[in-house]
Formats: sequence, structure tokens, C-alpha cells
Amino acid sequence: MIIDSHCHLVSSKFPEEEIPSLIKRAHDNGVTQLVTLATHLGDCAQNLTIAEAYETVFTCVAIHPCDVIDSTDAFIPALRDFAKHEKCVAIGETGLDYFHPAPEGWTEQKYHQRQRDFLEQHFALAAELGKNIVIHTRDKKGTASLDDALLIYAKWADRVQAVFHCFLGPLENATRIFDLGGLISFTAISTFKSANDCSKAAADAPIGSFMLETDSPYLAPAPHRGKRCEPAYLKKTAEHIAHLRNETIEELCNHTTQTTRKFYNI
Repeated sequence: MIIDSHCHLVSSKFPEEEIPSLIKRAHDNGVTQLVTLATHLGDCAQNLTIAEAYETVFTCVAIHPCDVIDSTDAFIPALRDFAKHEKCVAIGETGLDYFHPAPEGWTEQKYHQRQRDFLEQHFALAAELGKNIVIHTRDKKGTASLDDALLIYAKWADRVQAVFHCFLGPLENATRIFDLGGLISFTAISTFKSANDCSKAAADAPIGSFMLETDSPYLAPAPHRGKRCEPAYLKKTAEHIAHLRNETIEELCNHTTQTTRKFYNI
């Protein structure tokens, strides 16, 4: 029994008619629950529709940092309505993305500031509704997005718990998150031969500090690397991380499932 704590079932890479078989394949591979995340207002309703249709599927709603330019400034009332749904278990995927360049007509400074402003508003909404939050950070190099996200998180850490998804390592960065009461989650990047920092972090992270995810349709594990990922593939990531940690697959699944259920209150 394992939970895919972060996937994107509304992605265009998952045709609507494939959703039933996609979820069945996940269940057949021991993935008993899934959390599908919205990235803009336009796909919140679709994610909720899937969550309503399947008892084992839950959702989160938010504006992804790469979508802040296309979002209205007054996004919170609409997002609040979606977030109040009983199958919405957290606010996410939000965060800071300093990897992708600023869109045409925007300076890097203004683009990143808009992302920070949106992240603050997401934290405020999470605190208002008593939900936790799912954070994306990404840099071309260095840790600027993580640094800035942690500064914002520190203001809200007494009211909201954050998970920093798709954690790449090293464990020293995770410790900064843990110090604020946050969590991390690992994708199939931990199975890549070149991902030494990620693999070591997965091996050494304390029990109760991390979850597992596919981030599907992205980041398929070896030997499927480069192909479309799906929730069923979480089993391969779990087997790999269990090996890294010298745990049985049952032990790993048990404690990550407990951590995930507590974070999402499911």
C-alpha cells in the first residue's frame, strides 16, 4: 500500500478516456490512493471532477509559479471556492520557479516578485482554510528559489505545514525545511544514476520527514526514463528507495503512507 502524493491527472498527456485504466493500473501496482494537483484556475474543476468520481483520488488546487503571468491578480476568491471542496486536501502546486526565463515584457525581478506575492497569498489561504501547502522550487543553479520560499514559509510555519515536492537534495537543504516543520517528497529522480544528491537524501532522510510521488506525467523512473510517467510507476521508485534505505518495501510504504495521510488529512 502506497500513496502517490503528487501527480497531474489533468495533464494533456493523459487523455480523459484513459483515466479509468490509469487509476486501475495504479491500484494493480499497489498505489492505493492518489493526489492530483491543479496548476491554474482553468484545471481546478477538472481535478475536482476526477476526485469526485474516484474514492481513492484527492486533489489540491493552486496557481503554479509558471502560471502567475496568465492569472488575474484577484485569483483568491475563485481559488477559495475550489479549495473548500471536501476532496481538496491541500493548497498546491504553488511556489517559486527561477529556472524558466521571464516571459516577454517582464524583467526577471518583476516576474520573481509576482511569484513571491502569489506564494504569500497561497499561504494566507491555506492558513485561513486550515490546509497544508505543496511547494515547487527550481533554479538553474544555486538555491535562490528555495531560499526565498523558506523566508516566506517561516512567516507561516506556525499555522501551515509545507511539503517541498520533487526534492533533489542534498540533505542539508532538507534540514532547513525540517527546521521549519516541513516535509519533502521524492520522485523517480532518485532512481537516476546521475542523481547522487537526491539518492543520498532519500537514503538518509528520517522516517516521517518525506513522502513519495511520481509528478506524473513527468519524470518516469528507470527503466522508463524519457517516457511518459504514470502513477503505477511509483512502485519502482518505492522499491529503489527501500533498497537505498535498507528497508523492506513494506516498511517504506507503511511509514510514507502514514506521513502522507497525516499531511493531507486523508
